[in-house]
Order: sequence, then C-alpha cells, then structure tokens
Amino acid sequence: MASAVPILNGNNFSEWKENVEFTLGVLDLDLALRKEEPNPLTNISTEEAKAFHKAWEKANRLSMMFLRMTIASNIKTSLPNVDKVKAYLTAIEERFKTADKFLAGKLMTEASDSQSVSRKRKSLCVHLLYPV
Repeated sequence: MASAVPILNGNNFSEWKENVEFTLGVLDLDLALRKEEPNPLTNISTEEAKAFHKAWEKANRLSMMFLRMTIASNIKTSLPNVDKVKAYLTAIEERFKTADKFLAGKLMTEASDSQSVSRKRKSLCVHLLYPV
C-alpha cells in the first residue's frame, strides 16, 4: 500500500498529500489526523478512554512512520522534529503550498505560451501556403 504513495520530492505535494490521506484512511490509521489528541490518562479514566488513548497513540506513531517513509531524504532533514502527525503534516503543507501554487502558475503560463506558439505556427503555415 505504501508503494502506491509517491515520494514527496518538492514538486508533487498535492498528489502526495491526497495519496497519504487516502492510504492512512484505508489502513485505518488516520485517527490522529481526524481526532484531537486525547487528554492524558488518569486513575479515574474509563476503559473507553483508555482504549481511545491507546488507539490514538498507535495511529499517531504509525502515521508518523508512514509519512517519514514517503518523504525524500533531503526534504526530511529540513522539516521540524515533531511527534504529532497532524502538526507534522501541517508543517509540510506550510512549506509546500506556495511551491504548489508556483508550479500551477508556471504550468498555466507554459500552456498559454504553447497555445500562442501553436496559433503563430498555424498562421505562418497559412501564410506560406497562400501568399498574398
């Protein structure tokens, strides 16, 4: 399942995030992303609270391992050292959302430039075929 998630390389954040969230959901490891961290356990914690705490801790730990496994090494070293998956994903998103916007803008510019070149090429062909 992890092999279906592309390695985050700096140019594919949106695709990476979508795949990570889907995969963690399918593996039932997204609890730490969907729910806030539970309060610390006490002597009077219910069995239900203890079970939720245990499930949340496991989901958080395995999700962190999964995220780190799907990030390029050169990027990992520049990310903050946190132990909560929600905070880690937020830090990654902050780092790459501007890169995603830049890439989208660049692709839009290239697309419009290629359309312009295509129109000019057609105009030139018509001019060469049918000189005035």
